[in-house]
Formats: sequence, C-alpha cells, structure tokens
Amino acid sequence: MNNETLLVVFVALTAVAVLLQGIVLLALFFALRKTAHSMKEEISDLHRTITPMVTDARDFLTRVGPKIDAITTDLAGLSQGLRTQGEELHVSATEILERVRRQSGRLDLMFTSMLDNLERASSVVVTAVNTPLRQISAVAAFAKAAIGTLRAGPAQNGPQPTHSPADKDLFV
Repeated sequence: MNNETLLVVFVALTAVAVLLQGIVLLALFFALRKTAHSMKEEISDLHRTITPMVTDARDFLTRVGPKIDAITTDLAGLSQGLRTQGEELHVSATEILERVRRQSGRLDLMFTSMLDNLERASSVVVTAVNTPLRQISAVAAFAKAAIGTLRAGPAQNGPQPTHSPADKDLFV
C-alpha cells in the first residue's frame, strides 16, 4: 500500500471518529436539554407548591407575631409579679413565725406561772386541811388514851408509853 492510500484511510478514520464524537456530543446535548427541561418543570412544580405555603406562613407569622410579643410581655410581667408576691409571702411567713415564737414563749411563761401558782395553792390547801386534821387526830388520840387509862385502872406493870412515833407532828 502506498502512502496516499494510507493517508486516505487515516483521514477517513479520523473523519469517522470526529463524526462519532459529534454524534455523541449531539446526543449528550439532547439528553442534557431534556434533563434541564424536566428539572425546570420539577422546579416550577415545587415553586408552585412551596410559594403558597411560604405565603401562608408569612401571613401567619404576621398575624401571630404581635400576639406572641404580647404573650411574652404578659408572661414577663406575670413572672415578675409572682416573684414579688413570693418575696412578700416569704416576708409575711417569717413575720408570722416570729410572732408565733413570741406568743409561744409568752404562753409558756403563762402556763409555767399558772402551774407554779397552782402548786403553791395546792400546798397551802394541803397544809390548811392537814393541820386541823392532825390536831383533831391528836385530840382523838388523847381522848382514846385518857379513856383507856381510866378504864384500865391503876398501872400494873409500870408506866405505859404516852405517845407513838406517828404522833411526833402533833402539838398536844
């Protein structure tokens, strides 16, 4: 084969390769164009779906925003009021407990004083009742001893004891 034939074959092969590349590039172009068109339709559908939702959300936030601000302001005021009332309640409870402690101490002193006076009064009553009873008991013992001595007659075995150890507090 000569050089010219070889050159024609290489040129033909190159032409076929370039033509094949052109066809592949053309096929890629049509595929990308179709994909781009499909993506454009999908984006447009997505845009049509999302736009009303975004608009509704914006309208909702526009309507609700001031209410949320008012609610947060009210909650801040409420928490401040509760904090103030809690502090006042703490002060009041502390004051009440202090008063209860003072009154408890006062009641304790009153009851202690009352019980001491009651004890003294009962001691006086016991003394006032026991002293005449002892005296009456002593007079009765004297009368019994005198009657016993008069009945017995003259002493036979010596003198009889005139008092017992229980009679030591008697005045007679």
